[in-house]
Amino acid sequence: MKVLFLVQAEQRAILDRLYDGLASRSECDIRWLSSAEQADLRKYFRQQVEVERYDRILLFLRFKKEIRQWRFIRSLPNLVILEHDAYQNYIPCKYTGKFSAHYRRMPWVRVISSGAEVARRLCDEGFDACFVPKGYDQALLQYQGRERDIDLAFVGSTKSVAYRGRKALLDELGKVENLLVTKTNSGQEYCETLNRIRFFVSADVGMGEYMIKNFEAMACGCVLLAYDQGEEENRALGFVDMDNLVLYRSVDELRRKLARLRGDSGLSERIASNGRLLAERHFTFHELGGKIVEAMSAPLRARPEPGLRDKLRQMMGW
Repeated sequence: MKVLFLVQAEQRAILDRLYDGLASRSECDIRWLSSAEQADLRKYFRQQVEVERYDRILLFLRFKKEIRQWRFIRSLPNLVILEHDAYQNYIPCKYTGKFSAHYRRMPWVRVISSGAEVARRLCDEGFDACFVPKGYDQALLQYQGRERDIDLAFVGSTKSVAYRGRKALLDELGKVENLLVTKTNSGQEYCETLNRIRFFVSADVGMGEYMIKNFEAMACGCVLLAYDQGEEENRALGFVDMDNLVLYRSVDELRRKLARLRGDSGLSERIASNGRLLAERHFTFHELGGKIVEAMSAPLRARPEPGLRDKLRQMMGW
């Protein structure tokens, strides 16, 4: 299958291994688009792309740039959209309902969402949606077997508006526990820090799905203390409370389970080991790249023939 894969040139998360995993399972033409190129896809395609060469066109671009160009995007054949932020469709934020509105303009397009519940809800609305979770870069992050001299910590950002719930929970926990909240550089420093942490606190409050940091912490051998995103999400990922991670819904529940784990090192070690094995087997970017290829390989819905107005737009470059 020949795939044209358009991604963001400037992206906070390092996803190169995910792209490599996808390329290893398909004949993939990966192109990194600048902000300016993402903002004018019509011009980019006119100058740089022969769409008839590809069996699939896969977009993984800034949503705020996509929604401004729906008239052109809906004209692309064999289109699939990979989306890691569609959870915002169902939480109170500036994008509430915006993803549904965007996909409603092109209901034949396949959407690959990183949330199981999000994918199911999109399907319930009539869209062609499927689920491939977030994961971690197996080349950058591995278990090192070193001494864990940081008891309880979170590594990452708390400044974004989308992270208000995360910050509030970490602030509350920090008042009653010796919690380290820090940031590191990507790559080796981040990997070494995760390998020093015994209990990693994930606080994806109000997001409805598990962010990348959960899989990164598991892969590096932390005991993952994760804010519970619900039975549907946990079942889809194989997450089992007190077996391969620790789930909580409140600071009080987190502290009760944490006290039990601190008093039972054998249980802590089993949970950390089971979580690491789960991550290594199912959530490497290499593995998930293959799942993305599988998800977009099935026949797509038929795209309606463009009407006269659409044909005029295409001919005139409107």
